[in-house]
Amino acid sequence: MSQELVLKNARIVLEDSIVEGAVQIVGGQIADISEGVLAIGEDLDGDFLIPGLVELHTDHLEQHYSPRPGVRWDTTAAIQAHDAQIATSGITTVFDCLRLGSDEDSGFPRGEMRRLADAIEAAETAGRLRAEHLIHLRCEVPCADVIDQFSDFEGDPRVRLASLMDHAPGQRQFQSLEQYIFFYKKKRGMTDEAFEAFMKLRMEASDRYSARHRDQLAARCAELGITVASHDDATLAHVEEARGHGVRLAEFPTSLEAARASHAAGMSVLMGAPNVVRGKSHSGNIAARDLADLGVLDVLSSDYVPLSLLHAPFILADSIESLSLPQAIAMVSATPARTVGLSDRGRIAPGLRADLVRVHRMEGVPVSRSVWRAGRRVA
Repeated sequence: MSQELVLKNARIVLEDSIVEGAVQIVGGQIADISEGVLAIGEDLDGDFLIPGLVELHTDHLEQHYSPRPGVRWDTTAAIQAHDAQIATSGITTVFDCLRLGSDEDSGFPRGEMRRLADAIEAAETAGRLRAEHLIHLRCEVPCADVIDQFSDFEGDPRVRLASLMDHAPGQRQFQSLEQYIFFYKKKRGMTDEAFEAFMKLRMEASDRYSARHRDQLAARCAELGITVASHDDATLAHVEEARGHGVRLAEFPTSLEAARASHAAGMSVLMGAPNVVRGKSHSGNIAARDLADLGVLDVLSSDYVPLSLLHAPFILADSIESLSLPQAIAMVSATPARTVGLSDRGRIAPGLRADLVRVHRMEGVPVSRSVWRAGRRVA
């Protein structure tokens, strides 16, 4: 017999409204939503009940796996630590970013990310994980070995998203040399000579490989049914290039014109939830709140702070008059799910998977009191 669970006395955040009532769960799926007071069920004391959050871009696993330069942590322990923080932040579906492409200065050699992906699968099989973990391949297109590294993931059903990135000076995020100097020269304490040599290598690699690798990876993703994301688009030319590559997700556009053009072209515009919480970009680019106010922000990502994905929608709903809480919650649930073709989650509706989060918030930072994945409590 299918297990049944009723969550009552909740403020249920639907995609376009908030209703007070109860949600019935049967066999891991949402069976019914009813308004009003029920006599039986788990009492949520008037807390919000929202869909489980869908996280498309987080570098958080890498922080656990490689917590210091040159340090590699036990893969299972790193995955479990990452997963625990993800789940308690209300995230029930997470796309773990794995970097592909290495050079003499950064990245991981071929095979290392494949081993980490295998460890994620083993942890899932062993019942160690609370959230569902899928894979987002961060493809550094200026790297000579990025195509070879990508080939190690062909046929892996967990790979559902791939982003095309170029962090060379003069490109996208680093169109301004001032930003590049801060990120690389000042942070690393490079001499003028060392920095000039470093920049020269990065720019030569970008000129040699980026365009060719973008074309190859976009074509292969189309063949494999993997959603493609652009990254740090800054100009209308970048957006046109993304359209030609079949991009569905525009990650972290660095200019208002790129964000507007991407949104108008039907791409989901993604910005960082930490940007919303802080009120600005850590790299000096556009503020996510400004895009939300203009109606061109579609998806939020926790990026490097998992709890920000739960915190940011409430900030947006509080601070932007034209944005309702259901619309803000959709940025971390329904819209990211749709963007990558996950039609079985992201909303509270009959027939969908019962990925749910009980959220308590009187003021300030929200608290996830309970998290259910497919009807089973995981946090």
